Amino acid sequence: MFRCGPCPYNLHIGKGSAEDQLKHPAGCPTRPGWQKAIGGNMLAHRATDSRLAQARSLLELGRAIPAGLLAAPIAASWRRCLDAGLDPHHPPNVGRIEQHELERHRAAHETARRLARAEMQALHRQLGRDSFVLAFADPDGVLIDSLVSEGRRGDIEAFGIVPGTVWEESLVGTNALGTASASRQRIAVRGAEHFFTHHQRLSCIAAPIFLPDRTLAGVLDATCFSEAYAPNARAIVALAAAEIEARLFRARLAGKRLLAIHGRAEFLDTAYAGLLALDAADRVVAANDQARFILAGLPEPIGATFGALFAPAELRPGAAGTLTDRAGRLFHARLDQPETARPRKIAPTQGVPAADAPVAEDPAARAALDMAARAAARGMPVLIRGATGTGKEVAARYAHRASGRSGRFVAVNCAAIPPDLIAAELFGHVEGAFTGARRGGAAGLAVEADGGTLFLDEIGDLPLPLQAALLRFLDDFSVRPVGGGMPRLVDVLLLTATNVDLGEAVAAGRFRADLYYRLAIAEITLPALRERSDIRPLAAHLLEQVAPGTRLEPAAASRLARHDFPGNVRELRNVLARAALTGEKVIGEETIAALLPAETAAPAAAGQSVLRDVQARRIEAALRAAGGNISRAARALGVSRNTIYRAIGRTPPTAAG
Repeated sequence: MFRCGPCPYNLHIGKGSAEDQLKHPAGCPTRPGWQKAIGGNMLAHRATDSRLAQARSLLELGRAIPAGLLAAPIAASWRRCLDAGLDPHHPPNVGRIEQHELERHRAAHETARRLARAEMQALHRQLGRDSFVLAFADPDGVLIDSLVSEGRRGDIEAFGIVPGTVWEESLVGTNALGTASASRQRIAVRGAEHFFTHHQRLSCIAAPIFLPDRTLAGVLDATCFSEAYAPNARAIVALAAAEIEARLFRARLAGKRLLAIHGRAEFLDTAYAGLLALDAADRVVAANDQARFILAGLPEPIGATFGALFAPAELRPGAAGTLTDRAGRLFHARLDQPETARPRKIAPTQGVPAADAPVAEDPAARAALDMAARAAARGMPVLIRGATGTGKEVAARYAHRASGRSGRFVAVNCAAIPPDLIAAELFGHVEGAFTGARRGGAAGLAVEADGGTLFLDEIGDLPLPLQAALLRFLDDFSVRPVGGGMPRLVDVLLLTATNVDLGEAVAAGRFRADLYYRLAIAEITLPALRERSDIRPLAAHLLEQVAPGTRLEPAAASRLARHDFPGNVRELRNVLARAALTGEKVIGEETIAALLPAETAAPAAAGQSVLRDVQARRIEAALRAAGGNISRAARALGVSRNTIYRAIGRTPPTAAG
């Protein structure tokens, strides 16, 4: 039985009456001709497989391969491999450089890697976490970053797809990463199209990424086992590569006037826009491929003046307008004329002094804070998740100090600002931009954070139109005031926080997926206070802050540790502040008990159940902090791996042999 989703019928293929078949939409298996088309596709695939098998036999026999047996890019790659002296019978090991060399390659291509990482996060979700591994290689073929699910890591690493490996085509044969680099074009290498047979279980898609001067910046790759290959993945990878290329263009030419053009206004902020960089004499100094495509039939853009390409027009900086090219075609356009970024001295990261560091003896809390600090030190956006009162702003301030930035920490509560004023508060406004605008305008909070950190709390409450504006800001960190005016480049570390499940918000259409992936390059989750094992030292630290010289009796600390604290750290601080009002230098259990709900006696079985719940929450938090790695979570908790496996209901793997 074939179930047709869009149709009201459930029919055996080819069985319905002609009248029934005509009621089905195009593409339904019950329409006339569908079986014939499917049969034709299957025959075509079989013919392709037959030709590929024939070509491989000839390759392994050392004979010439006639034209037409292989796709032209694959045939050209095989010829290059043979010219390089590779023998299909003797596959080499994939080379791997030392860690210090890998760090040198990463540093040399940090901007491209950072932009690629954001797209890899998005691709991993789009293509399927357990289906594809994402990789980014530098122009030398060195894989400098990868993204793979824990469940697939062992299988993928067996093929050598790990950071530090070298995938140059002349060394390891036809492979998507190396072949895209050698040919400077997008390519898919499926199964037996690989030069060496030990890669035939894999299907790979790769797209080269170019700098504005057309030199290679790197290669983006998506690899899966051949049975999981999805044809639409080629288009998705190509679009991701175009996004990276567009952002590299803007980053490399941030000091120039940038002209974006497209036939539709909504595409001016996407990878589909044509981008032209203009110097002070209105001469084009750089153009992306999309601009060349859009302006087909006109002179080569680079070196041409604005007047040679477009009719005279007035474009307000930062505002959308229209242009007519010399062929008479009308385009939507926007001219960005940012202020040249001032060089900034960023103090080297020295870590955060112990006196300024939050108390976090709990393994999950400590791991989350450490990850935030490492990401901030590298200038990466950090998304801080956690329930209300778990200390998200404390974590953000800690990350700011760890970043070594000398500028201000500017905190913005997105839920506390009226929706129609958020853009003006963040990005500033010109005088008269709206009713109630300040005389002389305002620079905006993003400008106040220049050289420092911009912390957007309650990011999940940001309205959708503002999400688009924030995404545009993240493209080039150019602040465009409401009402026009000159854009200004800023240098900020962006930290965000929410107690909303953004994944669920994306699925419900309340939050943009592309913005979520940009914000969550580094994502941490702060555990609820009831899940933490360090309530006693945390309470002592908070009490010292609200009442220096005051301490808790051990029994009082134990009473606090037994409380559930639905309000988390904020509630704990408030309880201690009220307790300190008694004036006692040593706060006893009676004082604390009077400020908390009465404890109720529970049967032993219920007590054991609560204990199990607490243990399960701690294990869950440790696993979350360890990225799902059983061994790391076990080490953090000081228990065996078998304990973790029992807690999560999985059978421990048995030793081989």
